[in-house]
Amino acid sequence: MTAQSGGTIGSSMHRDLEVVAQDATIVDAAVRMRERSIGSVLVGSVEPGGGGHRIVGIVTEIDLVRKVIAQGLNVSQTTVAQIMARPLLTITPDQPLLDASHLMEINHVRHLCVSEGGCIVGLISVRDLVRYFVEAEAGPARALDDVYRPLSVLMRTSIETIDNGETLLAAARRMAEKHVGSLLVSQTGKPVGIVTESDMVRKALAYNLDPGLIRVGSLMNHPVIDIDINRTIHDASELMAEKGVRHLAVTEIHKIVGILSVRDLIRVISVRDRPRFLREKGK
Repeated sequence: MTAQSGGTIGSSMHRDLEVVAQDATIVDAAVRMRERSIGSVLVGSVEPGGGGHRIVGIVTEIDLVRKVIAQGLNVSQTTVAQIMARPLLTITPDQPLLDASHLMEINHVRHLCVSEGGCIVGLISVRDLVRYFVEAEAGPARALDDVYRPLSVLMRTSIETIDNGETLLAAARRMAEKHVGSLLVSQTGKPVGIVTESDMVRKALAYNLDPGLIRVGSLMNHPVIDIDINRTIHDASELMAEKGVRHLAVTEIHKIVGILSVRDLIRVISVRDRPRFLREKGK
């Protein structure tokens, strides 16, 4: 599959941008993410002379969990400008979607800003990439349909857990330490739910709740949404979209043997195409 046949950024990016001011608080950003069901907001500075906003940074759910909750910052007094990622990691509309998967994988991010003529004109997420490649009739994702138990290749077998009585602060610190976006929640040693970055942002930060007081059990999703290890990548993507989640427990004979994230679905595509990407990047 060539880079050109894989579709371009412009065909899949989002042009409706959610922008907050630099002095917006963490709570403001979390509320916007909850209301719009999105995983990031752009940060804009007001241009002099009424010239609108200039995009200067981005804040994601990962930033809110690792830079705010895990660090014990005051969410109503901390501004997005203090924790936003900058400079912006960008890609142009004419570049192939495969290049976006590489940039996300190399930089450990789930969102890229799309730049054209020096301006930010769109945003593309890992979910957009998964939707394109998994739904394509041919290509790197479809090639995995011939792989025996493809989910076993993609999932993470190292399952991070936390007791349902632990605080949100403890969960955020665990996620930051282990570089994961979810934790399996246990009670008396048995899995009873899952807590994710989205849960922390939309169910706690957006309501200005104290992470040191809120228990994981009160925020977790239960029962755990799972998928059998013998199912396909397409099945996993459809289930995530149907349930509105980015993580699935992978089961074998009704026992959880791994965790699959939306990023895992795209990672193998990036790995398979990496020789082409590095070759063209070096030209």
